[in-house]
Amino acid sequence: MPPRKKKNIEPTDELTGEPVIAPVIEPEELPEGQLLENLGPSATQEDTVTFKRSHFYAVLTVLAFAAGILLGYVVWGMDSPGATPLSAQTASQAGGPVVEAPVTQQPQYTRYDIPTENFYALGPADAPITIVEFSDFECPFCRRWHAEVYKPLLAAYPGKIKLVYRNLPLTSIHPDALAAAEAAMCAGEQDVYWKYTDNLFSSESLGNSVYLQYAQDLGLNMTTFQACLSDHKYQKTIQADSDFAINLGIRSTPTFFINGLAVVGAQPLDVFKQVIDKELAGEIPK
Repeated sequence: MPPRKKKNIEPTDELTGEPVIAPVIEPEELPEGQLLENLGPSATQEDTVTFKRSHFYAVLTVLAFAAGILLGYVVWGMDSPGATPLSAQTASQAGGPVVEAPVTQQPQYTRYDIPTENFYALGPADAPITIVEFSDFECPFCRRWHAEVYKPLLAAYPGKIKLVYRNLPLTSIHPDALAAAEAAMCAGEQDVYWKYTDNLFSSESLGNSVYLQYAQDLGLNMTTFQACLSDHKYQKTIQADSDFAINLGIRSTPTFFINGLAVVGAQPLDVFKQVIDKELAGEIPK
């Protein structure tokens, strides 16, 4: 079997410790949402194995045992509330076999240091929850998240979330993503960054005529706006954002960091609420 290739990123699963494969670009179908404990190397090749019948039954036995263990844990890998372990003595008295309980490790969570100063932010500066979004205005999954989750999430936690936007235009597959990010930055000069980005995420198409139309609709100084676009005033700033994201290990959009905890993909509202509620309750180690 050829050796598996190592990638620069990918989170690991909190329960099993096995790597969770994240796509190089935004996936066609997103996996079920979950909090990612870290971004680390993972294997991407699938192995094909032919079993003999005896091996097949042996594998079934192992899988059944593993399934029994996993059912005893909640999504964060901890013991279920109120569960009382069956001691060896009790098991013996009950006539069952005496087995040693498997030793499980507490899940490890990695918090990433994501700078938020001097980036466009929405919400109170002292909010207990800071969400940093690395996104792409041409990414269909980014658009879906903004259409379905963005406003309901802020409404669910009034005054408790600061949302910070950082750029990660995937220019190899999204030819208009960089120009759209530049247009948003130019609009930000005239204090309409968030209104302008709302328009970009809801637009069915992108392009220079679209950027100018949105600027005109928002009453911007068109001479200043057009000069900003023509001079590519913010191209280096956007490139620095992208470089930071890639060096950190991000490869897909959108990617979020909730108080430094990574969540990858256009996950539904319940996924974000699960993480935020645990964070507000102090249930996740700092």
